[in-house]
Amino acid sequence: MLGLWKRPLGTQKLRAFSLNYPRYTTFMLRDDLAKEISEVLGAEAGVRLTQPERRENGDWSTTAPFLLAKKLSRKPDEIAADAASKLSASSKIIERAEAKGGFLNIFVKDETLIKTLSVKTQFPAKKERINIEFVSANPTGPLTMANGRGGFYGDALANLLQKVGYNVTREFYINDAGNQVRLLGESIEAAEGNREAKEEYYKGEYVKRLAGKNAQEAVRILLSEIRLSLKRAGIEFDVWFSEQELHKKGELDKVLSFLESKGLIEKKDNAIWLGDAVLIKSDGEPTYFLSDLAYHYDKFLKRQFDIAIDVWGADHHGYVDRIKKGIEALGINPERLKIVIMQLVRLMQGGTEVRMSKRAGEFVTMDELLEEVGVDVARWFFLERGANTHMDFDLDLAKEKSEKNPVYYVQYAHTRIASILQKSTTVASPLKDFNNPVERELALKIIRYPEILDDTARDYGVQRLTSYAYELAQTFSGFYRDVKVIGSDREAELLYLVLKTKETLADVLAILGISRPEKM
Repeated sequence: MLGLWKRPLGTQKLRAFSLNYPRYTTFMLRDDLAKEISEVLGAEAGVRLTQPERRENGDWSTTAPFLLAKKLSRKPDEIAADAASKLSASSKIIERAEAKGGFLNIFVKDETLIKTLSVKTQFPAKKERINIEFVSANPTGPLTMANGRGGFYGDALANLLQKVGYNVTREFYINDAGNQVRLLGESIEAAEGNREAKEEYYKGEYVKRLAGKNAQEAVRILLSEIRLSLKRAGIEFDVWFSEQELHKKGELDKVLSFLESKGLIEKKDNAIWLGDAVLIKSDGEPTYFLSDLAYHYDKFLKRQFDIAIDVWGADHHGYVDRIKKGIEALGINPERLKIVIMQLVRLMQGGTEVRMSKRAGEFVTMDELLEEVGVDVARWFFLERGANTHMDFDLDLAKEKSEKNPVYYVQYAHTRIASILQKSTTVASPLKDFNNPVERELALKIIRYPEILDDTARDYGVQRLTSYAYELAQTFSGFYRDVKVIGSDREAELLYLVLKTKETLADVLAILGISRPEKM
C-alpha cells in the first residue's frame, strides 16, 4: 500500500489552480499608488499599502522599506527618505511623501481624490465558480442561535463574492444519514417511554412533539422547520444537498473503488483505512469521512466548482487536515478547499452567560433570538466579529434601540442622508475642491470602499465590512455636524458628496443583508 501522506510523485494529478482575486476595470487608487512606489523602490519591494492608524501619518502607508533593508544593506528610514523625496518631486497623484521611523507615508493630492470619487467602480465577471456550504446543521432539532453565526457569515460572504463578480452557489448539506439520525429516532422512542433513556439522546419539548414519528419522518419535519427559520433570517440556498442521496446513488462505493484503484487504502482490524482514517468500520458501516469525501468528489469533479468554501463549527477544527488530505488523495488540489471555522458564541444577559445545550434540550433557537432583537441586529452582532474569534452576544445591547447600538447608529446615518437628499431641490454636481477637512476625510473614506471589498474577497474577513460601515457613518456624522449643506453656496457639490456616501453605505449594508431605512 502507498501511504496516503507519502505518495511518490505521479500517483495523482493535481488540477492546476489560480484564483483571480478581484481587480476592477476602473481606477482603484491604492493600486496606482502601489505601482508608483514600486517603480521608485524597485519591483522586488512588495509594496502593500494600508491605512495608518493616525491621521497625521498620511492617507496610506507602507512598510516596504523594512522589507528592503536587509537586501540593500541600508536602514529602512534611509530607503523611505529617498523614496519620499522622489515621489514628492515627480508624482502626479501624490501631494507629498514622508519617511517616519522606516515607514513611507503617502499624502494624496486633493484633485486625485476628487477624480477618484467621480469614477464608478465596476466588477468584471470572473470565470471561477465558487460553492459556499454553510449552516448545514444536523436536521435533529431546531436551528440554534449558534447556527445563526455561521448562517449570516456564509450569506454575507456569498453576497460579497457575487458583488465582485464571482459565480457563487449557496449550499446546505443535509446530514440525513448515519448515526445522528438513528439517535433522533431512538430519542423519540425514549421520550415516548418505549426505550430506556440514555445520556446521548436528544431532549426537550421538540422531541416530545415528534412522538409517533420515525427517524426519517422526524427529519423531514425538522428540515422543513429549518427552511422556514432560514427564510425568516433572510438566508436562502441554491442547493439543498442530501447525504442520503449519496448513499442511494452508490457514490461512496465509487469513491472507495477509486481510492482502491490507486492503491491508497488498507484493510486492517476488519476495517478499511485511508492513511490513519477509517473509511469503513469493522461492522461494515461507512464513516462520515467517506461520506464527506464522496460529497467533495461531487463538488469538485462532478459539478466542477473551482473553489469550495466550507463554513464549519468550532468542534470540527481537528477535522480540517484530514479532509484536505482526503481530497488530495482524490487528485484534487487541497488549496481549492477553503475551510472557515466559526468559533464559539456565548449569549450574555445582565453580565451573565445564558447556558445552552442542544442535546439537553436547553438552547436559544435562532427564531427566538430573531424575535428578541430582529434580523438586522442579529446579523450585525454576529458579523462584526471575525469568524476565528470567540464572541459574546450582548443581548442587552442588542435590544437597545438607540445610537448606542452600532447597527442603529449606522442606519440612523443612512436615514439622515436620505432626509438631506429629500429636502434639497438642487441637482448634485461633482466636487471641485475641499473647503473643510471633514469633506476630504469623507471623500477618502468613500474611496477606500473598493479596497475593502478587494481585501475581504481575499481573506473572507467579513467583519471588515461592519467596521467600514460604522467608520463611514462616523465620518459622515462629523461632516453633518461641521458642514452646512442645504442653503450653502456649494450645495450642489456637497450634495454630490452626500449622495456618494448614501450609495456606498447602502451597498455595504446590502452585502451584509441589513436593511437601509429611509426613515426611522
